[in-house]
Formats: sequence, structure tokens, C-alpha cells
Amino acid sequence: MTKIPINADISPRVGGQIAAVQRRTLAVLSVAQITSGVGVAVGFAFSSLVVARLSGSVSISGLAGTASVLGAALLALPTARAAGRSGRRTGLALAYGCALLGCLITVVAITVRSWPLMLAGLVLFGGASAGSLASRYSATDLSPPGHSARHLSWVVWASTIGSVAGPNLAEPADRLGRSLGLAPDTGPFALSLLAFAIALAVIVIGLRPDPLLLARSIAPASAPATTTPAPRARGTLRTAWQALRRAPAAVRALVAIAVSHTAMVSVMSMTPVHLDHGGSPNWVIGIVLSLHIAGMYVLSPLIGWLADRIGRVPVLRLGMGLLLAAAVLAGTAGPHGVTQVSAGLALLGAGWSCGLIAGSAMLSEAVPLEHRPAVQGLSDLLMNVCGATGAVAAGVIVGALSYSVLGTVVAVMVTITGAWLTLKRT
Repeated sequence: MTKIPINADISPRVGGQIAAVQRRTLAVLSVAQITSGVGVAVGFAFSSLVVARLSGSVSISGLAGTASVLGAALLALPTARAAGRSGRRTGLALAYGCALLGCLITVVAITVRSWPLMLAGLVLFGGASAGSLASRYSATDLSPPGHSARHLSWVVWASTIGSVAGPNLAEPADRLGRSLGLAPDTGPFALSLLAFAIALAVIVIGLRPDPLLLARSIAPASAPATTTPAPRARGTLRTAWQALRRAPAAVRALVAIAVSHTAMVSVMSMTPVHLDHGGSPNWVIGIVLSLHIAGMYVLSPLIGWLADRIGRVPVLRLGMGLLLAAAVLAGTAGPHGVTQVSAGLALLGAGWSCGLIAGSAMLSEAVPLEHRPAVQGLSDLLMNVCGATGAVAAGVIVGALSYSVLGTVVAVMVTITGAWLTLKRT
């Protein structure tokens, strides 16, 4: 590929080269999303069950999902720091490398039947989620003005394939693992290990030139210098907060992302329990969750196009409206109201998608190029922390009160956020 000159005017020839690099970048990120999505879905679907078998405790089994979410949160800033210092390829390689190591530790833990070691492995396993979230931002580095949301949305959409296919591969992977002489229950995590290894190879080999480094090299000469290495993680966090103080639009985007994710995780995590109380079989609950996943991902290209066409804030407000409708529909449905809950969960996924795509595009555009990795890393950190907190709070609310009260709490939260976005719109 012809070398693109540093700080060059974006002539038609150079612009064409950048567009070609961006197309390659989107293809590479999408392939990595598909393969890593399989690994995440397989491991996540099987982890709680395996921890329960190893520990003999249903309560301890719940720590499996918490460990993965915690890992994604803990690795968000290191991934951002690595990207800020050496480019997106390095940051994503760190995230997927940690996930690969986590799978290896998990396989060993199951073999020696140690649930604490398995939980430690699942923390590193969360690196795959950190990488998946960071990939969406990698798609925006070279996006032309007015196209970042739709480019980002295509990478989000690629997650659909892995998320849908992954859980269905867990049982075949376990059977294959046993036939190959692996310990029982290790097959799914061996498959996850393979998936993460492929994703890592795709990123390391295919993400060239690095989109963030290329974007920095062609930035106008008048733009702030971007060659200074990123500081340590604490400095990365400080840099992110400083950048946010100077970018009100980024603050709005960050809040919208966090609220959307909290609302989605809160309702989604307790819906299987609610339906189980009504006697719904597992296959019915599975269909409801599949509709929810479809709502999260299938419409993402349309949402990305809409965010570019009518603006980020209108789509964020639309997302809050969809989340409100989801909370009302699901929250007012009884344990036997499967159809109503299904409609609510589909809207819940679509509202989350609006918040993630429009919010991520708005966040990226609102801060200078040199500060984007730090701010994006902070966004992913808060997103995971809010999701984990929302899941815990939802369990407490449903356990002490009811599923309908949870719907009311979520409805109030998204209504306040939607009103705030309307009053603070740019």
C-alpha cells in the first residue's frame, strides 16, 4: 500500500487511500468480533454451571458472571492505555491475550477441580469483552465526518453471529473435548481459547496500518501533538476526567451509555427468574433471551445510519424512549405473560443499541484525538461497573419487592435521563 504522507492535506488520492484502509479495518474488526463473540458466548453460557459443579453451591455459581464483568472493567483502562501509547492493535492484542490466558487457566482449574482458580481465570476471560467494546471505537478512528456511527454499528452488528451461535456450541464442544481426552466440562473453554487465539491473530496480522496511529499521522498540523506516550493507568484516568470537563457533549454521551447499559442488564438479568416463577420452561426463556439479543444487535446498522442522519442526541432520546417502553411492558407483565415480556425484552435490546451506538459515536467526536483512548477506556470501565451494579441491585429489588418494582425503578431512571438529554441537547 502506498505510504500516506504525514500531516498531508486530504486530497482525493490520499482520501481514497484512507477509505481503503478504513474498509480493511472494518473487515478485520468484524472478523475478530465474530470469532471472539463465539468465545465469549460459549464461556459465559457454561461458566456458572461449571462453577456450581465444582463448588457445590448455587450461590457461588453466581460469581462466575461477576468475575467476567469485573475482568472487563479492570482491563478497560489498561487496554485504553496500550492503545494510547502504541495504537489500537496493541490495545486489542492485550485484551484478547488476557482472555486467551484466562481460558487456559480455566481449563487447568476445571481439570484440577478448583473453583477459586476458575474464578481467577474468568476475570482474565473478561478481557474478551473489553476487547469487543474497544473494537467499536477502533472503527471510528478513520471514519469520515458524519459516518462514525454507521461504521461503529457494523462492528457491533458483527457480534450478533458469535452471540447467537456461541451458546449452541457449548454442548458439542464438551462432547468433542471428552472424545479427545480432555477433562469433563473443559471442551467449551478450549473452544473459547481457540476462538480468542484466532481473534488475536486476526488483529495482530490484519490491523495494519493501525487506524489510530494513521489518524494521528494525518491530523492537521495545527492539531494538538499526539505523539506523547500515554501515562500510567492512573494518569490515563486523570487525563480522561480532564478531557470530560472540557467536553460537555462527551459527558452526556457517557451518561447515556452508562444508563442504557444499567437499564438493559438490570431487566434482562432478572427476566429468566421472573418467567421461571411462572413455570416457563427453559426453551421458552431461551427464546425470550434470543429476541432480546436480536434487539441488541440486528438493528444496529439501521441505528448507526439513523444516528448519522438525524444526529446523536435524537437517537439517544429515542433509546431512552424505547427503554421506557421496555420497562413498562416487561414490568407490568405477570410471570405468565411471555408474549408481553418478549416484546419488552426486544425493545430493551433496541434501546440499549441506540444508547451504545449513538453515545459511542458522540463520545468519540466530542474529545480531541489524543485523548480519545483514555476517555473511551473510562466509558467502558463505567459501563461495566454500572452493569454489574445494576445486576446486583436488580436482584435485591426483585428479591425484596417484585419484578414490577424493578420495572418502575428503571422507567424512572431512563425518563429522568431522557429529560436531561432533552434539556442539555447541543
